[in-house]
Amino acid sequence: MILQKDKIALVLAALLFVIGCGEAVKEAGATIAANGVAKAVIVAADDAAEPEQHAAVELASFLQQITGARFEIVPPPAAGRSRLLVGPKAAKLAVPNFSTDGLGADGIVIRTVGNDLILAGGHPRGTLYAVYTFLEDYVGCHWWSSKVSTIPKKPTLKVGRLNVRYVPALEYRSPFWFDAFDGDWAVRNKCNGHAHRLDAKRGGKHIYEGHVHTFYRLIPPEKYFKAHPEWFSEINGKRKYERAQLCLTNEEMRKELVKNLKARLRSNPKATIASVSQNDWRGNCQCSKCAAIDKEEGSPAGSLLRFVNAVAADIEKEFPHVAISTLAYQYTRKPPKYVKPRHNVIVRLCSIECSFSKPLADERNKKFRDDIVGWSKICNRLYIWDYTTNFRHHIMPHPNLRVLGPNVKFFVDHNVKGLFEQGAYTTNGAEMAELRAWVLAKLLWDPTRNGEKLIDEFIYGNYGLAGPHIKAYLKVTHDAVEASGDRLGCFSQNTAKFLSFETLSKGWGHLKAAEAAVQNDSDLRFRVQVAQLPVMYALMMRWDEMREKALAAGADWPMPNSIQDAYDHFVKIAKKKNITRLNEWNVGYGALEKALERVKK
Repeated sequence: MILQKDKIALVLAALLFVIGCGEAVKEAGATIAANGVAKAVIVAADDAAEPEQHAAVELASFLQQITGARFEIVPPPAAGRSRLLVGPKAAKLAVPNFSTDGLGADGIVIRTVGNDLILAGGHPRGTLYAVYTFLEDYVGCHWWSSKVSTIPKKPTLKVGRLNVRYVPALEYRSPFWFDAFDGDWAVRNKCNGHAHRLDAKRGGKHIYEGHVHTFYRLIPPEKYFKAHPEWFSEINGKRKYERAQLCLTNEEMRKELVKNLKARLRSNPKATIASVSQNDWRGNCQCSKCAAIDKEEGSPAGSLLRFVNAVAADIEKEFPHVAISTLAYQYTRKPPKYVKPRHNVIVRLCSIECSFSKPLADERNKKFRDDIVGWSKICNRLYIWDYTTNFRHHIMPHPNLRVLGPNVKFFVDHNVKGLFEQGAYTTNGAEMAELRAWVLAKLLWDPTRNGEKLIDEFIYGNYGLAGPHIKAYLKVTHDAVEASGDRLGCFSQNTAKFLSFETLSKGWGHLKAAEAAVQNDSDLRFRVQVAQLPVMYALMMRWDEMREKALAAGADWPMPNSIQDAYDHFVKIAKKKNITRLNEWNVGYGALEKALERVKK
């Protein structure tokens, strides 16, 4: 016999089951297209912000490429149809109390409600990022480079239940590589650094007033040194400005710097960050006041940070939206003992002395690790200036790919809020440039992702059937640098041990197999030919030595017999790729031309 209270419990359970079924149906998902016919409309408010309007246009464009259907963009309410609700105002059609609180500028919401799909986020970039995340993670689009993408063909497109709310851990995300500056690529891969060409409709970006090394920009010695030598470094008892810094305890100099900085900020009203940072050399002031502070703080970062804090306090009232950025770089890398950055100060810690063949958590990089631990304890807006290329030889093999994932996670685990990943920023075609930019963009958006898996994803997506051979080539160079014990810096020489004839010859074999695998596809073949240039470069730079190594080993010579023939082929591919320089500084192919001349003599 069922007791009365049991009957009530059963009725309540049944009622809850029905309600639950109703919620399940309500959250079931949406049919976007069927057999090439649109089954949904894109809804965006008439007064939606410019980035949200662009997000709707991008969504319509890519959905048409994917399904073959033409999608309308209509204003609310568009009732009676399945709706793709783009932007916070449109989202309220499905969720009246929809809020972007807590999403910041970049956070996203992707959510199905009944037959509707919400794609919205924080202002200004969140809605754009929601659209691109949906297209990438749930539809299969990939934007490998500014010129290469994968857009799947799905005449019928449905989505199941989705409920995503995500706010990136990093507020500043910049893979600083030449191709990555393209505005469409940057916004689709969720970069927001100052150098990316991101206009208002693409959500804008963080804007600097003076990016770095600004002491002499703010206090030019040609204007001030003659009248005020005391404003500049005292070194060995003498005031100087050549390869020197500013005297950071001089109050009159600080007042003038603040006046100049305010004038610059007034003429750059969109700036959100202003750089007050040391010149790109040493030469810090050794006057008695500066030296006493640095001794007390245990680091020249002491006098620097006290000065920067004072500047930040001076500009805050007029420019409350602007943060002052400074460097922890070379002589200022060690954190101070006592002074802490103000709330409106950003410290950018630089990893320039590190070895990039090992993760930053490795014992080889212990000094840097100790410094980041120290800064992470005192700085609420800690940024990193990281190095992901070889400035001396952009085109040479630089096997640092295995550390990208671990390093980004290491940074975020240590309270980092912004990452500037400096690469080959002045030219196309540096070694594996597009791969690094794409992998870094993915990691900066979501540091929990696996770097090795991202590398594989790019290789197979960008190189097609050549992918396994490209992967094998990269394994050869990365295994070689690990075995060699080389310190892989960002200024490594072309005589590094890992660049042996054995390594280069073995790598070349995989690269030629890659070319053969895509022989009949001109686009893929060209991408492989660009990937071959670093090995050609390394062999040509040491041509005679490498030929002797091949002869001594009884090995086949992988290049043409003539260095001129090898050079001509290199230049043909390099110019087609629009490679304008081989290192950070010099336009042209001067290093190779000198190698050519030496061999011909």
